[in-house]
Amino acid sequence: MAKILIVDDSRTSRNILTNILENAGHEVIGVAANGEEGYLKYKELKPDVVTMDITMPVMDGLEALRLIKRDEDAKVVMITAAGQKEKMIDALKHGATEFITKPFEDTEVIKVINNIVAE
Repeated sequence: MAKILIVDDSRTSRNILTNILENAGHEVIGVAANGEEGYLKYKELKPDVVTMDITMPVMDGLEALRLIKRDEDAKVVMITAAGQKEKMIDALKHGATEFITKPFEDTEVIKVINNIVAE
């Protein structure tokens, strides 16, 4: 299963994602509360997959995505609130592997992550 880094400014979202992913057999190797912290943890931990919220303080998810995608092999799943279509298009242009819309369903999260790991 995959080693995953969760980047989200919401403690609740981080906890929910951790529970979903660990219950599905994945290992959450790190969490970060903003894009800058997420980028630094990415470099340190080298996860298989990153889940990245878009709207965060300090550095948003789009900027963190641009930095992380300097590593062409990076797999980043963007997580966004409904109604942020423009930001999702921007994320896909900058190399996002996939995206999930909040509020997310357990089965959707697991399906997206498992598909990425299987590639």
